[in-house]
Amino acid sequence: MGKRAGPGRLATAPRRDARFGSHGARTASYVGRVSDSPADLLITGCAVLVHDDQERIGFESDAAIVVRDGLVESVTRAADAAGLAAVERLDARGQIALPGLINCHTHAPMVALRGLAEDLPTEEWFNDVVWPVESNLTEKDVELGARLACAEMIRAGVTCFADHYFSMDTVAAVVAECGIRAHLGEAYFSSQGPQGREKSAEFALRHRGAAGGRITTALAPHAPYTVTDDDLAATAQLALEHALPVHLHAAENRDQTDASLARHGVTPIEVLDRTGLLATDLLIAHGTGITERDLPVLERASGRIAVATAPRGYLKFGWPSTTPIRALRAIGIPVGLATDGAASNNSLDVWESMALTSLVQKSTEGDPRWLTSRQALHHATLQSARAVGLGDSIGSIAPGRRADIVLVDLTGPHTQPVHDLAATLVHSARSADVRTTIVDGRVLMRDRELLTLDVPAVVRELGERLPALVDRSHGRRIQEYDT
Repeated sequence: MGKRAGPGRLATAPRRDARFGSHGARTASYVGRVSDSPADLLITGCAVLVHDDQERIGFESDAAIVVRDGLVESVTRAADAAGLAAVERLDARGQIALPGLINCHTHAPMVALRGLAEDLPTEEWFNDVVWPVESNLTEKDVELGARLACAEMIRAGVTCFADHYFSMDTVAAVVAECGIRAHLGEAYFSSQGPQGREKSAEFALRHRGAAGGRITTALAPHAPYTVTDDDLAATAQLALEHALPVHLHAAENRDQTDASLARHGVTPIEVLDRTGLLATDLLIAHGTGITERDLPVLERASGRIAVATAPRGYLKFGWPSTTPIRALRAIGIPVGLATDGAASNNSLDVWESMALTSLVQKSTEGDPRWLTSRQALHHATLQSARAVGLGDSIGSIAPGRRADIVLVDLTGPHTQPVHDLAATLVHSARSADVRTTIVDGRVLMRDRELLTLDVPAVVRELGERLPALVDRSHGRRIQEYDT
């Protein structure tokens, strides 16, 4: 996964643009000479979100993006690229090109359970509905759920997702077929015995670098309250031995932290520390239960640790706190944006997560100046890329980066007029404004038409399987939720 860099500065000076209003200054280093040979893909006439050498966000107006071999070759002026030959051209006038969004923590196949367990506290949600239903899962259910999830994410401008679930060979096959990028981990509980941990490691080793490099992998213990210290320590050893990252839930909410302190005298974050997981490249899901006493522990490990925040689910469960982004930022820990699974979040819409992250942070901190729109875009781009260990290859539109790009149409009445382009993107635009989604230079959706997935066929087949999937009369559950 590699050492994660700090989040960098976010402020930028305004500049006036005739079409898109006041936004960041031109970033000259992105404007380079365009090769005379045909490009694989040429995107013209758009404004492009770029980062300067201090990671400040700006926008290049009337720009062109040249793509070759799955990489961004240059971001230049549209006029300079006018005569360039290209295998495929996209006229993006009136649109904004953004780095593809990244869903830093989800359980993609759980879209099959969307709306099944509503208006319940966490313990009942797990024990009475979700874990009994998950005991029915077949590989076919996981495949269909993954297909539907990938379609939803591609349509919402998500080009990469970090998945933590079961039957991940099946999910990997769907990812390879549909063209999206993914960071995959086979989840396990200690109740499965050593076989669970071994299966997680075997999957990670066998699939990393698959799908032409679009698949990266992680070890995926479920959480400190479902995985023993011995198994967590063994996972840390495997991670260091094989240079694998780890993705798990920890300090999800304050109740979990309080229960851990009452039973064991340590917080969930301190459990990760004493078992060696903070010495690995670690992605922590949620972290709303991170406390003041955890911050020095995390700071000692900063550079290897990231957190994924999914605020919609926290609001829905009525949790009293959210991910402490400001405190984590102060100690150099990147926070990526996520949705969690659609069984709790009801959608895989990272666009919504971006807006909610900004709004919830303002409310929690009591400060309208935090989190700003540009800061939210930084979390949605570079910080999310770092969270999934891909900070050197995705998260920005720049020469040498993978061509994971989305085009957003801002001509609708709900996005006009544009006085501040960053604010329009975060607080006015919606996922339905994404017109085109590109991964590794391949167009997966053009003008809202999915090109690699057949949604009606998936929905029909999944609908036929739902009665057996949601049956709870057997009385089984895959695990007991008891923090």
